[in-house]
Amino acid sequence: MTQRPEGLSAYIAVTAAYWAFMLTDGALRMLVLLHFHTMGFSPVQLAYLFVLYEIAGIVTNLSAGWIAARFGLTSTLYAGLGLQVVALLAMTQLDANWTVAASVTFVMMVQGASGVAKDLAKMSSKSSVKLLAPTEGGGLFRWVAVLTGSKNAVKGLGFLLGAAMLATLGFMTAILVMAAVLALILFAVILFMPAGLPKGRKGAKFSEVFSKSANVNWLSAARVFLFGARDVWFVVGIPVYFYAVLSDGTEEGNRAAFFMIGTFMAVWVILYGAVQASAPKILRARDRTESDLIRAARSWAAILFCVPAALTLVVSLSDSPETWLTITLVVGLLIFGGIFAVNSSLHSYLILAFTRSERVTMDVGFYYMANAAGRLVGTVLSGLTYQVGGLPMVLGTATVMVALAALTSGKLTDQTYKALS
Repeated sequence: MTQRPEGLSAYIAVTAAYWAFMLTDGALRMLVLLHFHTMGFSPVQLAYLFVLYEIAGIVTNLSAGWIAARFGLTSTLYAGLGLQVVALLAMTQLDANWTVAASVTFVMMVQGASGVAKDLAKMSSKSSVKLLAPTEGGGLFRWVAVLTGSKNAVKGLGFLLGAAMLATLGFMTAILVMAAVLALILFAVILFMPAGLPKGRKGAKFSEVFSKSANVNWLSAARVFLFGARDVWFVVGIPVYFYAVLSDGTEEGNRAAFFMIGTFMAVWVILYGAVQASAPKILRARDRTESDLIRAARSWAAILFCVPAALTLVVSLSDSPETWLTITLVVGLLIFGGIFAVNSSLHSYLILAFTRSERVTMDVGFYYMANAAGRLVGTVLSGLTYQVGGLPMVLGTATVMVALAALTSGKLTDQTYKALS
C-alpha cells in the first residue's frame, strides 16, 4: 500500500484539530438553541439565529477552496480555529437587556462568523484526506470515513456538553470555558503540525471553483437535498417538540428537559458518526468498484426515503403527543440517522473520488457550498414548517427532500467506465 510522505502524522494532527473545533461547534449550537428557547423565542426566531451561520457556509465554501489552493491548507485550518475563538468571545458580549430584535441580530452575526470558521476548518480537513490517504486498497474511503465519522461523534458529545454546561455553569461561563480550551488547542496545533500538506500555488484562479464535472455537480445537488432533509427536523422542529413534551414548566423540569434533549441529540450524532466510520465495512468497499459504490449511493437514498415517510404517517394519525409517539420518534429518527450516515459517507467518498488532486480544494469547496445550502434550506424550513404545520409538516418536508436526493443521486455515472467503453 502506497503511503504519502508523513501522511499519517499530518492526518492525525488535522483530525485532532477538527475534533476540537467540532466539539465547540456542537456545544455552541445546543447552548444557543436551548438558552434562547427558554427566553421565549418562537421556532421561526430560533431558526433565524442559525440562518447567517448557513449563509456564511455557502459563501465560505465557494471561496475557501480558492483560498486554500492559493495560500495552503494549513492557513485555512488555522484561520478556522482562530475565528471560532473570536466568535465564542464575541458571544459573551450579549446583553440580557437588549430587545429581541437586537439579540437575534447580534447572535445571527456571531453565528455567521462561526459558520465561516466551521467551513474553513471542514474544507481544509476533508481536502487533506485526498492528499494524504494511502492510494491503494480502499484507503481513501477508509480515511475519509474515519475523519467524518469521528468528527460527528465528537460533535454529538458537543451537544451533550452544551446542554450539560447550560444546566450547570450557565450560558456565559460555558462560552468562556470553550473559548479558552479551543485557543490552547489552536496554539498546540500550530506548534506541532508536521509537514505534508501543500503550501498553495500563486496562479490559482477564483473561476476554477466552479466544477465542469457532471458527477461533481449532480453529487452536490444530491447533497443539498440530503442535508436539507436532516436539518428540517434536526435544527428546530424535534428539539422544540421534545421540550414541549418533556418540560413541566418548572426550573427543575426545564433542566431535566435540557439533559434529555441534549442526550438524544448527542446519541443521534454519535450513532451517525459511528455508522459513518463503519460505512466502508458495511458497504464492503474494499472489494467493490467505484461503479458499484455509485449504484449504492442511489439505492441507499431510496432506502432512507422510507423512514421519514413512515414517521410522517404515524405522526399524522396521532391526535396528541402520547408517550408511545415520543418513543416511536426516537427509534425512528435513530434508524434515520444510521441510514443517513451511510448515504453521507458515500457522498464524502465520491466527491474525493470524482475530483483530481490538483483541484481537490476547489471541488471540495464547491461540494460543501452545496452542503451548506442544504443546511440553510433545512434550517429555515425547520422553524417555518413547525410553526405552520407542526411535526407532520416537518417530517413530510423531510420526506420530499429525501426523494429529491434519491432522484439526483440517480444522475451519477461511472465516468471511468464510460471513458473505457
